[in-house]
Amino acid sequence: MNVYLDNAATTPIDPLVIEEMIPVLRDVYGNPSSIHTHGRVARSVIEKARKQIAAYFNASPSEFFFTSGGTEADNMILRTAVEDLAVKRIITSPLEHHAVLHTAEALALKGVSMETVKVNQKGQVDLSHLEELLKEDNSKTLVSLMHANNEIATLLPLKRVGELCKEYNAYFHSDTVQTMGHYAFDFEELNIHFATCSAHKFHGPKGIGFLYLNSDVKVNPMITGGAQERNMRAGTENIYGIVGLAKALELAYHNLEGHQRHIQSLKSYMIKRLKDEVQGISFNGDSASEDSLYTVLSVCFPSSDMDEMFLYNLDIEGISASGGSACSSGTNIGSHVLTSIGVPMDRPSVRFSFGRFNTIADIDKCIEVLKRVYDK
Repeated sequence: MNVYLDNAATTPIDPLVIEEMIPVLRDVYGNPSSIHTHGRVARSVIEKARKQIAAYFNASPSEFFFTSGGTEADNMILRTAVEDLAVKRIITSPLEHHAVLHTAEALALKGVSMETVKVNQKGQVDLSHLEELLKEDNSKTLVSLMHANNEIATLLPLKRVGELCKEYNAYFHSDTVQTMGHYAFDFEELNIHFATCSAHKFHGPKGIGFLYLNSDVKVNPMITGGAQERNMRAGTENIYGIVGLAKALELAYHNLEGHQRHIQSLKSYMIKRLKDEVQGISFNGDSASEDSLYTVLSVCFPSSDMDEMFLYNLDIEGISASGGSACSSGTNIGSHVLTSIGVPMDRPSVRFSFGRFNTIADIDKCIEVLKRVYDK
């Protein structure tokens, strides 16, 4: 029995999403930019999906632009904010995804001021410090803070940060990749200018996502060479991916509360069993709190002779999990998130992340394996 507990990295595609995509793959082959019948059919499929997606967020379809995923969307937001909105300063945190941090650092090399807001040991943003930073400089500012941390599950008070940005006339971007399809959003109520989405984080296909761009904000495309996405992103659209994204969102939001209860129950059960049966563990950041992202649990295990082989041993035993984020796989660099909140690097940390297809039996198998690994 193999157990997949790395849903924050990517999720298995829902069979109903595949069913929705297959007819489009087979039959909708026209170029959406063409004016003939086949092209118009393809265009109508895309716009139907865009309208469906916008309805889930109480927003206008014209505010959604399809991308290859969250990384592209984050890059586009930061780069066009500097290029087109005259942003001179980016305020972010040391815990952001590298799609934001590395992009902000690259812009800083070109003269943009980059400032980091303080965070506590749970990874929570110091809102007082954020307000101080917003107060002290009147230059055009973009605040970029993720809604939920992909490693330690800390949630940002999205509405409060939006209010602060509005008060001090700053643009607000939130990387919402980990929370799209897992929490409800009302963009009409939130003072947010930019948000991002990747379909594969909620049982949709890889290679498709979107950028939410508030209608009050006008920027130019980052990728040029065509007039697709209303002149905002050049390149022939990923039609079947867009259909899969829309279907995955439909399935996510159709029974959102039920999914939340199920996944939270798995996480709570795993926390209890770990506390009861694996000695010397602790939980990183805010991940064991009931107020954290319910799909992620970050566990710091006691040091042993097989620390460097810990994840490998889990894999051999049929457990797929991640040592922090899976987005930097293949590197030996320690997690910048765990380092920033003071997690000891001489102990192995594992991120277990849950999805709606996981079961109690999966958790039981994982605990059995962990106990066996430590008994070696």
